[in-house]
Amino acid sequence: MGRPRAERRPDSGLSPRDELLAAAAELFTTRGYAATTTRAVAERAGMRQASMYHYVSGKEELLAELLESTVTPSLAFARELLAEDMTPAEGRLWDLCRTDVELLCGGPHNLGGLYLLPEVRAERFAGFHAVRAELKDTYRQLLAATEAGGALAKSELDLRTDLVFGLIEGVILVHRSDPDRPVTAFAEATADAALRIAGI
Repeated sequence: MGRPRAERRPDSGLSPRDELLAAAAELFTTRGYAATTTRAVAERAGMRQASMYHYVSGKEELLAELLESTVTPSLAFARELLAEDMTPAEGRLWDLCRTDVELLCGGPHNLGGLYLLPEVRAERFAGFHAVRAELKDTYRQLLAATEAGGALAKSELDLRTDLVFGLIEGVILVHRSDPDRPVTAFAEATADAALRIAGI
């Protein structure tokens, strides 16, 4: 009855769609996106390739959802920080930097590394780029609200924002070179460095 599994796997408690996302995350980050077939993703998730298309349209949909999962939680947190004005902007910017690094480096797979794929420039990933652009703008707004940021000309503020945001996203490369580094200490050190770049 229904869509049979290709092989019996231990019950993960995940929905079939989430199993596909988990399989794609593992394969895209270990084998590479281009080298991973839809059949390989389906088999890793324990289902037949034909069954996979009941849950997703293909590799691009899986990649788009994985990419958005790396920025959507940070954006939600950033919006909360922007709305909360009882804490100095310097502290809120530091919290955002730390939390963003923890999200990028805290999972079982280095999903941030997928940002570097040439395929990600395609129109299919416009949703990811829109969320990422809004997240970057919250960095800019928080930086502008700091004492140091408030004294900057627009062009300098834009440059500092680019540098801070670039540092945060750049942790994917550092993390890839030493994945066993404790994430909390790494995130705090990166947040400290980001504030120094910001002039704080």
